[in-house]
Amino acid sequence: MNVVLWVVAPYVALTLFVLGHVWRYRYDKFGWTTRSSQMYESRLLRIGSPLFHFGILVVLLGHVGGLVIPKTWTEAVGVSETAYHVTAVALGTVAGLATLGGLAILIYRRRTVGPVFTATTRNDKIMYAVLSLTIVLGLSATVMANLVGGGYDYRTTISPWFRSVFYLNPDPSLMAGAPILFQLHALSALALFAIWPFTRLVHMLTAPVGYLTRPYVVYRSRDEQPTGGRTTRRAW
Repeated sequence: MNVVLWVVAPYVALTLFVLGHVWRYRYDKFGWTTRSSQMYESRLLRIGSPLFHFGILVVLLGHVGGLVIPKTWTEAVGVSETAYHVTAVALGTVAGLATLGGLAILIYRRRTVGPVFTATTRNDKIMYAVLSLTIVLGLSATVMANLVGGGYDYRTTISPWFRSVFYLNPDPSLMAGAPILFQLHALSALALFAIWPFTRLVHMLTAPVGYLTRPYVVYRSRDEQPTGGRTTRRAW
């Protein structure tokens, strides 16, 4: 079971993530969008969207720092384990709460605003459920392990396992001894990456670079002034 969960499942999720984006870009390029619903409602969106996006950005940077950068590197530049731990837990908790609060507002908006709910697809509902589960499990793992429990150094188990997947030499024993909340958080994250290419989350991997070189859009107003009795042909 450990091999299935911590060796097979990561590579299945990564394969779906990469090939799914290739397929989506090739066959659904015009559907590669967030399908903005701002025209239907903007008051709740102005509150929930910044909370969620700024929160998830900090969470993402924290995961990159904790999973990708080895413990020995931070110690080599003079960052003690205590300083790293306090900073990571404090920022992670605040960012996690902001992300969860923003997501709750966005889900409430999507469910209670009629036109927005009508524009919600089945993929959107699945994505919101998996994303919410991943955030809740991650925040719960942080709180239970560090604020309630005696602390857990994931950089000695989960981080080496994460890097070993990309080294093509995964070590499932590293995850087998991790707390259950961390394991569930990792599995929910794998599920999120597996469905990612088939949801609106694809917009995270795009940037409007083309706007820097696109030609100007020319707007011309229709002349409504009297023409002295002359008839003008009605154009576009």
